[in-house]
Amino acid sequence: MADAAALKYLFPGHDATVARRAVRIGLFGLIIHLTAPIGLSPVNAAEVTVDGRDVLVDGRPFPVRGAAGEGRMEMLKALGATTIRTYGGDPGPVLDAADKAGLKVIAGLWLGHPRVGANYDDPVFVARQLADIRATVERYRTHPALLMWGIGNEVEVDLSDDSKVWPAIGEAARLVRSLDSQHPTMAVLAELGGDKVARLKAAAPDVAVLGVNSYGEALPSLPRRVREAGWDGPVVVTEMGVLGQWQAATTPWGAPFEPSSTQKAILLRRYLAPLGTEGVGAILFFWGQKQEVTTSWHSLFLPTGEWTEPLESMAENWKGHTPGDNRAPRIVSLTPAENISAPFASWPAGSTGRVRLEAGDPDGDTLDARWIITSESTARSVGGDTEPLPPEHPEALESGTATEATIADLPPGHYRISVELRDGRGAAATANLPFEIR
Repeated sequence: MADAAALKYLFPGHDATVARRAVRIGLFGLIIHLTAPIGLSPVNAAEVTVDGRDVLVDGRPFPVRGAAGEGRMEMLKALGATTIRTYGGDPGPVLDAADKAGLKVIAGLWLGHPRVGANYDDPVFVARQLADIRATVERYRTHPALLMWGIGNEVEVDLSDDSKVWPAIGEAARLVRSLDSQHPTMAVLAELGGDKVARLKAAAPDVAVLGVNSYGEALPSLPRRVREAGWDGPVVVTEMGVLGQWQAATTPWGAPFEPSSTQKAILLRRYLAPLGTEGVGAILFFWGQKQEVTTSWHSLFLPTGEWTEPLESMAENWKGHTPGDNRAPRIVSLTPAENISAPFASWPAGSTGRVRLEAGDPDGDTLDARWIITSESTARSVGGDTEPLPPEHPEALESGTATEATIADLPPGHYRISVELRDGRGAAATANLPFEIR
């Protein structure tokens, strides 16, 4: 007799009858039983359908635009957004908060990544993952804020053999559709490349919406490339940013150059408009705060909560407004002072260095500058994996004002100096510069 506790873990939310059937018909038979179509008639949820290249909510075209993350729902709505995207876990709190703010949710259903150990040849792992998906869909399929189900996120990344991934996406999508006919399923890929779209279509016919994470100069051509790859349905850029750290120019020692918050906003203004014209959804990354090379690279907010200029680009494109119609500080440049480095910030041990900041505020607000010196991060995560914060060196900041900072003597190594400019009204600007002590 199978252990009842183990069966309860594998199939949460199912009663003793399910456990007995597991013993009688075996694990794979039980999976088939659990994924069989069920007659459903959600009473609270809006009906979300796909018509050609459009997503419809109760029969009306729905523009998918917003951000990936959580929190600050009213602010996101005020920018003109319609949607927030989650990645996995329990979407309940986000769904409830989004409903109050008048937003819809792409609820993520996490699929394990083979590159970090997910084994799609292991029936216990597969069953547990499908059981988790079943529990989430059954619990939230009637929620009024639900827009669609986002299946996986870049599951195919960094694999020499991704043949197991596509059937896994297909199996998850088939299960979701059997449980919820009121909301479409979307698979999320890391860019296009190769025959990803063809393989997805062949293995996962229940996927109705294509999600693509895309960054930088790949964005303007994405609508064309998706159609050329053979996808005729709706498309959502499920993560977008102006430049990935993997795309950036680097110093001779390999440190990538991050755009300032002002440079990011300028580029977003250029990228967002054509996506809307092409009818492609746009979800910015990241509505929150996350360490990737730096704490600011993909973060739309500072660790202390202030918002940055890219939110203005969102509001301008989506006909919304920023909090209090405030405008964020602008950074013109952050450069090494004098000729200590040309063209890179590098100077010998035993001496000090200086950087100069040119910045201002369009509303005339007085700006407060916070300077931070850290070791250069050596973590180069894949697919957004968690990165540790690099060590800070507060002792190395000899002085810092709103126009320049002096870096005291440091041991030889690779470092980065960052500045956070706050306007005192909830907005901020960021810039940073990698430097070397020889």
